[in-house]
Amino acid sequence: MSADLQERAAQAVDMAKLAGAKDVFATASQSRDVEFEYRAGALEKVKDTTSRYLNVSIYADGRYSSHNTTDMNPERLESFVREAVAITRALEPDEHRRITPPDLFSDRPTDELDLVDSNVAGISREQRIAWCEQLDEVATAHDRVISATDGIYDGSVNSASVSSNGFSGSHAETYCWYGTSITLRDEGDKRAEDGYYVGGQHVASLPAASEVARVGLDRALSRLHSEKGPTTKTTMLVDARAAGSLVGRLMGPANARRISQGQSFWADLIGTKAFSDKLSITDNPLLPRGFGSRHFDSEGISSRRLPIVENGVVRNVYVDTYHGSKTDMAPTTGSSSNRVITTGSQSLEELLDEVGEGVYVTSWLGGNADQTTGDFSLGLRGHMIENGEIGRPVGEMNVTGNLRELFSQLELVGNDVYPYSATLSPSLVFGGVDFSGV
Repeated sequence: MSADLQERAAQAVDMAKLAGAKDVFATASQSRDVEFEYRAGALEKVKDTTSRYLNVSIYADGRYSSHNTTDMNPERLESFVREAVAITRALEPDEHRRITPPDLFSDRPTDELDLVDSNVAGISREQRIAWCEQLDEVATAHDRVISATDGIYDGSVNSASVSSNGFSGSHAETYCWYGTSITLRDEGDKRAEDGYYVGGQHVASLPAASEVARVGLDRALSRLHSEKGPTTKTTMLVDARAAGSLVGRLMGPANARRISQGQSFWADLIGTKAFSDKLSITDNPLLPRGFGSRHFDSEGISSRRLPIVENGVVRNVYVDTYHGSKTDMAPTTGSSSNRVITTGSQSLEELLDEVGEGVYVTSWLGGNADQTTGDFSLGLRGHMIENGEIGRPVGEMNVTGNLRELFSQLELVGNDVYPYSATLSPSLVFGGVDFSGV
């Protein structure tokens, strides 16, 4: 398949050059996505889709544009590319738009990333239904359960890229996810909800469906009798599963695009101690079976480990070639891969014991964060920490503050990394956090 996609991308490059483009970067891809959802003891949704598309980036007469098509028929593709070049020539010139320099293609790693499991393509309808039944049997094994929605999601992604200045590369990976979302009857008209999903490139690496459902049911049961949380200033322990989202908000504006637009609180932070010395974040695209692993990024820039924060000191941000030119910053990579937070030595139980009293956040419920200032307000669900243990469940409360200040207040980092994410974060403990509730 990769060879066929590579040929399609190379054809598009040749067509664009013949039509008068100075430079071209083309990517052809194909994906298959299968979805089974199960509810009330029966299949509720079955979906099996295959899609193909071609993206062509055109550089002509100092101008640039990007075009997508799902039609890879050579005759129609030639007409599409010819029109794309003509459209590009009609645009305003932009001195900063240039194809990725070929020196950024060099030293491409050859590490075995182990992103493809041939067993995924062979998952049968019967196997998916069996997983659904196993999930449902455990997820509904409580008299308070109102409903449980079980899901199986699997598929594959293949792509190949070719440029007019010497780049050629392909990428392939498979995936399989399953889990359950559960709603329980609480007091009066109240409902308690939670669930759990797991996933990865390899089917054999996943825990049993029954165990996944058991975790989901336990999480939902822990939400029963939830109360409004208090208005207080106290220690916040963020569960590893929720910590990745918080780190994602911190990292959202850590790129040259936002900096060039004056919309990033990361501007001018490189080389400064901006956060707690407990915080170290590395972007590592070469992790075997990593959710963001790759040998090159979407521009063809060869992958390498990129330290973002080292003991609180900012070392790098994400810099693509275009915004790197606009900001006079050397390109690193335009997008994140696997964000790895350096762990501490304490388990969740040890963190709880050391915190003693505070708020344990298990999930976020909406909210917003200003990427220019770092100010944020997030809804949450969780528990009070009482005498070093997980106490009563709380909700209907917000945590507010500033992301830069919050990560300067990072006091403890756990060793319990949540594995089902491209942001590999353990539980995090922050001191002096403002909560608003009753």
